[in-house]
Amino acid sequence: MTGSLQRVASTLLLVGVSFLLTTLILWASGYRVSEVFSGVIEGSLTATGAATSSIRWAIPLLLIGLGVVIGFRAGFFNIGGQGQFYVGACCALVVSLGWRDGPAPLVVLCGTAAAIMAGSAWSLLPGYLRVRFGTDEVLTTLMMNFIGALVLQYLTAGPMRNPSGTGQTAASERIPEAFRITDGSGVSATALLLVGGVAVLVWLLLERTRFGLTIVLVGRNPTMARWQGIDVRRVGLVTFALSGALAGLAGAVELYGPGARLVTGFSPEVGFTAVVVALVGLLSVWGTAAAAIFFGGLQSAILFLPIVTDLPPPALVLLHGMVALLVTVKFRSVRWRRPGSPAEALTA
Repeated sequence: MTGSLQRVASTLLLVGVSFLLTTLILWASGYRVSEVFSGVIEGSLTATGAATSSIRWAIPLLLIGLGVVIGFRAGFFNIGGQGQFYVGACCALVVSLGWRDGPAPLVVLCGTAAAIMAGSAWSLLPGYLRVRFGTDEVLTTLMMNFIGALVLQYLTAGPMRNPSGTGQTAASERIPEAFRITDGSGVSATALLLVGGVAVLVWLLLERTRFGLTIVLVGRNPTMARWQGIDVRRVGLVTFALSGALAGLAGAVELYGPGARLVTGFSPEVGFTAVVVALVGLLSVWGTAAAAIFFGGLQSAILFLPIVTDLPPPALVLLHGMVALLVTVKFRSVRWRRPGSPAEALTA
């Protein structure tokens, strides 16, 4: 068995073990396991609209997960996808509501570009701190998530608040229907072509370009890469920018797709789940796509289960956590660099 097949088999085994442990915990808690997992299959695949719902949730996971893949390959643990996702959506909203009378294709294009730039800028700040001062990117990107959530809260409860809302939830005004690329299902040919095209471009970048090889070299041994004449700082900043840009794009797709408006704290776990998606996908583009569909199906099932069982939705999040724990242990060799390590070439 080749190394690639071994890695795939071991990851599938870990996912299977996660299912087994989750089953044991649910059984010990008094739930009918057969009923729960029947509901999971129904909620992710067989129920009316379930497959569409699974793809709907897979889209943001894939876009953000691809950014995580780029960062991980370069040796950076960027977990700020949630904040970058939020600020991207916020900037797209500002453009859309500020230019609501403009031609729809141009407004959507400009809003998407604003989202990409905002997500990129939100990621570049901790990226600069990392490559210039050796600041731990795990802490800085995590803190930027909270700031991004506060920016979203400010806009939805302040200048962009829907004046006709009920007041129960802080939400923005809706964008014009002409600006949307999907209906409420979140899936359309346009959205699928966009996401598929992005995935192909990321694959070409990582697997068929000199830059893709360069970030692998930097990720494995930045000191040696620097000796070979590679500008390690520049590579680090570019990877942070690309990672944030993809998360910002996910925010724009969410706004122009199923969202049509922003609500305080919407999709609160998509950025963190995308990290697990990238790891389960073995840091490959197509593996991440498969993992995104799997976790999208789980998210769809979480929303469906209360209809057919008495299992509370947070209980199935246990499976997310179990997969995250076991896969993270498996990837113990994928470590982020710290000041004073051989990667001090970053701050040299």
